[in-house]
Amino acid sequence: MDKQMLDYNIRVRLPIILVAVVVAYFATFFAGFKERNMVGYAPEQPIKFSHKLHAGDLGMDCRYCHTAAEKGRHAGVPSTDTCMNCHSVARADMPEIKKLKEYFDSNEPIPWVRIHKTPDFVYFNHSVHLASGIDCAQCHGDVAGMDVVQRTKPLSMGWCLECHRTPQEQLIEVTGPDNQKSAQLVRKHAGGQHCSACHR
Repeated sequence: MDKQMLDYNIRVRLPIILVAVVVAYFATFFAGFKERNMVGYAPEQPIKFSHKLHAGDLGMDCRYCHTAAEKGRHAGVPSTDTCMNCHSVARADMPEIKKLKEYFDSNEPIPWVRIHKTPDFVYFNHSVHLASGIDCAQCHGDVAGMDVVQRTKPLSMGWCLECHRTPQEQLIEVTGPDNQKSAQLVRKHAGGQHCSACHR
């Protein structure tokens, strides 16, 4: 290859190839954003459980089943004991309730597949957010309208910071006197934005 051809390849072809590689990288990066953040993730669960029926139609409070949410970091998943409070009588003949009873009788936890999870290097506390008036749907989406729960929010650092920086613009409308009162507290106090607030 002569010097003139090499010079042409470096001046013309190399920049075109580099631009094409950069464009392809960013196109795939942004195209895969939802998947990387697991938005839309709705795994099959061992028991078909409708949040729409329980939290929506029946109006059960999230905290009836997720009892630890107000007191600690993790919301927790209910034990079969909690489920059997109602289902020892209610709809006990249904196939999914029979599966539930099998787990209950064998004293085994139901192996639910987790949908909402932050990385291990992120500190998140449910109780702090609930005490500040953040409604569950703010992070988990309209679970009360879902037959099959799916992840609707990215739970990424940028997404969290957006709410911490401008909570008054991010909060969804919630109903009920308790939620309205506590939502006002959030509007006055933005969440922590320094690194150690979430990375400990």
